[in-house]
Amino acid sequence: MNKYFFIGIGGISMSAIALILKNQGFWVEGSDMQESPITKMLRENGINVYIGHDESHIHGDETVIYTAAISKDNPEFLAAKRMNLKIYERAEFLGFLMKDFKNVIAISGTHGKTTTTSMIGYILKKANYNPTVLVGAFVKQLGGNFVIGSKEYLVVEACEYVDSFLKFNPTIGVILNIDNDHLDYFKDIDSIKNSFKKFAQKIPASGFLIANCDDKNVKDIISELNTQIICISTKEKTDIFADNISCSDGYYEFDVKNNNDEILAHIKLNIPGFHNVYNALTAFAVTLRLGVESTIIEHAISEFCGASRRLEKAGEFDGICLYDDYAHHPTEIKATLTTLKKLSQGKVFVIFQPHTFSRLKSLLNEFAESLSLADKVIVTDVYAAREKNIFGISSEKLYLKLKEIGVDCEYISSFEDIASYVVKEAKKEDIIATIGAGDINKCIDIILKKVPVKS
Repeated sequence: MNKYFFIGIGGISMSAIALILKNQGFWVEGSDMQESPITKMLRENGINVYIGHDESHIHGDETVIYTAAISKDNPEFLAAKRMNLKIYERAEFLGFLMKDFKNVIAISGTHGKTTTTSMIGYILKKANYNPTVLVGAFVKQLGGNFVIGSKEYLVVEACEYVDSFLKFNPTIGVILNIDNDHLDYFKDIDSIKNSFKKFAQKIPASGFLIANCDDKNVKDIISELNTQIICISTKEKTDIFADNISCSDGYYEFDVKNNNDEILAHIKLNIPGFHNVYNALTAFAVTLRLGVESTIIEHAISEFCGASRRLEKAGEFDGICLYDDYAHHPTEIKATLTTLKKLSQGKVFVIFQPHTFSRLKSLLNEFAESLSLADKVIVTDVYAAREKNIFGISSEKLYLKLKEIGVDCEYISSFEDIASYVVKEAKKEDIIATIGAGDINKCIDIILKKVPVKS
């Protein structure tokens, strides 16, 4: 029996791959730095998880898969190299697995990958296409962060960080948008665009690319491609476009039309935010091209409730709503806060945890500008993820920048103190939102525990 060991198995994508292999009957175990709901879930599914990394965990007869987040002096990684084991980086191994599938639908873009991947997976599931789905969040309507289906369709997120998606072999590609991000790896926006161009060039002549033609950077690269392209838009008549767009309390509805101006469907979104109009249009275009009936797509999108940590309503007390969002880039924060302002009858309190020092350093002014949409901002310490702070940046600098441009803000490092502050300050009809890709969502439970019990 093939054996697999995952270094960093607690990651959302790593855990999904591990579970797929386990479900296929392989021996699977792995390690991670700390306990989490994911490590608990893996154990419940029969996967042994070590907490901490040690060379003794590697037995000498496994294939080793590691996350790009580990350091190259990781003892398990070094032990596997010493033993001359097969070693794959996560994206490389995923690319290897893709060869088993007839249709690989790879969803790329700086923003919106998880929601769009989930939506496409859900539509195909409702249409009885029996897809296999790998997604970067837990999705209630999919039953988790993966779906095991047939080898006919694989729906997967394709991340540009360290050119990961260039290890994939898509038959159908999506580019949702292209923005300045991961500047610890990419030199500038041109190098990011070039990476996306290379991704699109991997699509075979028999495949196609769905592209957001309202995004200037996307438009720049598709003009240089020979790939078959289906354009989506909310602004002009394209292959698939949204028309008659209306909004009620942050929730959008619109007609989907083709380039002959024919109405294909009327979509009423069940998830808030204008950015989700683009995600839904993309999902519609992909699944329509795969032969799903437009009425099935319409109903599935209108039923779709979103993914965890994507503008997720996480609780409520005294008429105050708690939301949690994974936004960790200024563009995403702007979209999230624009939506929350539409949902709120009162003030919007934001608890923001910057994700990585390099991103905060390169986009400091943009973070301040996007956060200025909130009525009150609480900044907490940077979630370092894979980095050491060699950038001369800190959350205090973001706090000072916010003060400089007149934003009502506080810098509070302790989650306990943050919770005490917002419980005291927030009033009925206000919204409290935790924002960031780290562990800021832990604040939600702490806040709810601090709410005074009414006698």
